[in-house]
Amino acid sequence: MLGMKDLRTVSDRLHAVDILLDENQCAEKVLKGGSVVNVITREIYKADIAIEGEYILMVGDCSGLIGDKTEIINVEGKFITPGFIDCHMHFESAMLTITEFSRLSLPTGTTCLISDPHEIGNVLGPDGIKTMAEEAAIMPHHVFCRVPALTPDSPGLETAGYNITSKDLPEMLDYPTVTGIGETQGVSAMKFVYKHNYEVIKDTIASSVYARGNGHHVDGNAPELFGEELAAHLYCTGTHISCHETTTKDECLEKLRYGVYVLMREGSTQRNMPECIRALTEEKVDSRRLLLATDDMLAEDIAKTGHMNDIIRRTIQKGVDPVEAIQMATINSATWLGMQNIGILAPGKLADIVVIDGPLEDMEVSQVYLGGKKVAENKELLIDLPPYTYPDSVKNSVHRDPIKPEDLMLAAEGKKVVVRCVGLILDQNLTDAIESEMPVFDGYVQPIPAEDLQPIAVVGRHGQSDIGRTFVKGFKMESGAFAETVSHDTHNIIVTGTNYADMAAAVNHVIEMQGGVAIVKDGKVLGELRLPIAGLMTDELSADELTDTMIRLTQIVKDDLKCQAHAPFMHLAFLSLTTSPKWKITDKGVIDAINYCIVPTIKK
Repeated sequence: MLGMKDLRTVSDRLHAVDILLDENQCAEKVLKGGSVVNVITREIYKADIAIEGEYILMVGDCSGLIGDKTEIINVEGKFITPGFIDCHMHFESAMLTITEFSRLSLPTGTTCLISDPHEIGNVLGPDGIKTMAEEAAIMPHHVFCRVPALTPDSPGLETAGYNITSKDLPEMLDYPTVTGIGETQGVSAMKFVYKHNYEVIKDTIASSVYARGNGHHVDGNAPELFGEELAAHLYCTGTHISCHETTTKDECLEKLRYGVYVLMREGSTQRNMPECIRALTEEKVDSRRLLLATDDMLAEDIAKTGHMNDIIRRTIQKGVDPVEAIQMATINSATWLGMQNIGILAPGKLADIVVIDGPLEDMEVSQVYLGGKKVAENKELLIDLPPYTYPDSVKNSVHRDPIKPEDLMLAAEGKKVVVRCVGLILDQNLTDAIESEMPVFDGYVQPIPAEDLQPIAVVGRHGQSDIGRTFVKGFKMESGAFAETVSHDTHNIIVTGTNYADMAAAVNHVIEMQGGVAIVKDGKVLGELRLPIAGLMTDELSADELTDTMIRLTQIVKDDLKCQAHAPFMHLAFLSLTTSPKWKITDKGVIDAINYCIVPTIKK
């Protein structure tokens, strides 16, 4: 017996056949005279696209399907592509709700988003993830979620607000819009997790077997893994995986040879596509398992340059054929995701369509269709997005008393000590491991401004009193401090600055706001952004308002603090990410991410 959904499908398909073969019937609308980008055959040719309801009726000469009631859309001289897919991203990194992120993203041609809400999961556990999954379910486009198998990703090395394990997986996989497990960072430092935290290995295997057995996908996370370690990671994560943490050509090649779908990351501060794409441009490998993804995008970057259309543009600039680059954000992604109704332009597929003006390599999106309906034109959204109200249960998540400047200072004996410092690497979430001889005065290690060594600290905000302290090289700041509750992946309060008084003031202002970003100079708050949802996102500002705010805050850090690192807030947030090499800082102290251990900040 057919269910109601199946009966509707039968009716829709009979109706489509009638329109195609009955000369007295016509299509609802036809995009006429464009150049179709066929991502199946890697061709470009002149063709019309006929649409009925949500679906494509036909691609080709559709003159026989045009009648008195047909809406004809002239796309002469324009290129027609499938809607774009971002197959791995985090709304929390943009600090926007799904609704507000979509206001920026949809007009750029991105009609499908695969979100990994492990950021809110680290703060609030399954309850936080459920709220995002529910918001995703009411979106007009395709928004799906992947849930974490583990929080925190490095148990013992950091403190999360909730410890997710395999016990939570059955519930989370049953949330609306959830299609699998997100990035399995718990088994990134493979051999050291095996040596120091074997329970994580067992729990991850249990989670991946359960998920795969129930028809769900699993995203891997294998930075700088080769040989036995990469093979072990594949076993832990279910053997059929993706990875968005690939940073070199050789790493990309080995993963492709193992059947991994390589999500070439090209976000706001992590730009790995140019290196990964060399596997194609230099080694001429098959590109079917090369995909494009953003991972972490700032709202202001999407507003300024675009979303997936800009990532495709950058890929073309690296010498990739434009159609092949488009494949990496359409059919390749749809294939990995197991989504048969999107990613191509063909009869019976959803009419998610992007119209490109000008040269194809410029990827200037002029129109976007979602299920046959025009939803954006000339960078303006034409539809209302349904409202979603986040509950009070995901707010007031900062559980920390105010601190004093000395709480952030690193105590030491003698006149000089060797300190393990974190080295910022711009446009990467990798860091350097720096050992620096530093002066001690009045029992505390002193910064060395001339060598660009300034204090950094992570202040626990999930009810724990822990504070991790060291120094960081790479921001090149002259004054002041800034702090935020966006601090991957456990999202304690991270702060850096040139002096401890301003650092403590910035931390305390973030605590007072119950999450957000604060900039302080000479004891005065120069700028702030409240992030009431888990200390990660705002439901108080629109996408445009947040964009303007973040541009202003970034300019304050540049002009008033004289910080030379671009995107300073996102760069700071990744200095606590323990799953990527080499040294990071958490509420527990300095972390050797390669060897999966806490190392003394002062080298004995």
